[in-house]
Amino acid sequence: MYQGGVSAMLRKILFWSVAVIFPLPLVLTYDSVATEPEQLRFYIFLGLIAYSWWLLAIALSVRPPWLDRFVGLPAIYGLHGMLGVLAIYAAYLHSENSYSPSQLARDLGDWSFYGALTVLSYSVFFMSGWLTDRSRLLLSVKRILERVFRHQLSVWIHRLNLLIVVMVCLHAHLLLRVNQHLSFMVLLDLYTVVVLGAYAWKKWIAPDTYLTGTVIGNEARGESTRKMSVALDGTAAKLQPGDSLFLRFEGNPAVSKEWHPFSVTDDNQETLTFTISQHGDFTRRLGRVDPGTAVRLEGPFGRFESTVQDRGPDAPLVLLGMGAGVAPLLSLTAAHHTTRDIHLLWAVRKPEDAYYLDELEKYQAASEGRLRVTTSVGRFRRDDLSGALSAEEVEKGQFFIVGPNLAVIANRRLLRRIGVGVRRIHDERLTM
Repeated sequence: MYQGGVSAMLRKILFWSVAVIFPLPLVLTYDSVATEPEQLRFYIFLGLIAYSWWLLAIALSVRPPWLDRFVGLPAIYGLHGMLGVLAIYAAYLHSENSYSPSQLARDLGDWSFYGALTVLSYSVFFMSGWLTDRSRLLLSVKRILERVFRHQLSVWIHRLNLLIVVMVCLHAHLLLRVNQHLSFMVLLDLYTVVVLGAYAWKKWIAPDTYLTGTVIGNEARGESTRKMSVALDGTAAKLQPGDSLFLRFEGNPAVSKEWHPFSVTDDNQETLTFTISQHGDFTRRLGRVDPGTAVRLEGPFGRFESTVQDRGPDAPLVLLGMGAGVAPLLSLTAAHHTTRDIHLLWAVRKPEDAYYLDELEKYQAASEGRLRVTTSVGRFRRDDLSGALSAEEVEKGQFFIVGPNLAVIANRRLLRRIGVGVRRIHDERLTM
């Protein structure tokens, strides 16, 4: 168990070290040809670092599947957000402590800085969970504002970072002290073309190679949940228990064509079932998706199954789901209920929302006592968890939590307070 924790930590250290490594070729190349005084050169380096971080953030936004399997989407999203913040700070120091005789270069630099600051501020509130995952008041304000600032609009506002990168690149090309160094300019342009080219390929060309399928079922489960079934045209051979995929519905004007992530409920690789909580502006319109609608699927993504395998066969699995958050935990249960000790805890708003009890009873009958199921109407409180969990589960169990972000964070705190180590608590919130 300890070795698995060290392995996960090493992966994240290696991943975050990319933020240091990625700007180095640009910085070292410029340092080898620059003639500016040392102090001015330092602030030019900061500008190069800021530009590199913006490019790296764009590269991470394409969600490379191999990188997801290495560290997971939450880590990718986390570094993406931190790079945006750090780049703004580095760019500010650069702009305040360097100069240019070209008015156009100065204007492009200023426009790109204030544009990046505006996009970052917008994204922190609407697209990250740094604020809204930790405050019910801000989450309520966000939901009200989303009636105007819908998800699709937010995505396009976020894509203004592409224009910002182009303006910064033009800014560099207009600076005589910079553009006179051919080797450096070739490297700068190579960085830019490769990253923007990879983004364009992944967002607008690669989707033609993704999995495709057709909606064959879309039924309400409770007041705010839907169960959607998609028959694939092929097989999701890389799908693992607990995984999620990004879905885009084709040819249906009732819903946007933006990508949205949903977790797979079972382990069928030919017909995928998704249990979807309808709380956002996009998911509330999913009732309009009729059987026969074409679907394109990106993925799969997720590290739940890898974590289960890394942490050894003897550790009990404790799966804590809130509402529709039980979906990926059901697929883990289906895969391991005959070989692992599993305790599934499921919190629902109303008794009738526990719509998978029949399936769970079948798993329990086949598990020969290895699967326990605890349901709660209303969220689990500290006393509930203390009473439901065995001493062995608290001491050795690997905990997997899925649900609304506020609830996930609250349950992480509860588990810590009753003695569960932080390295044994896992979630895959796709916000930072």
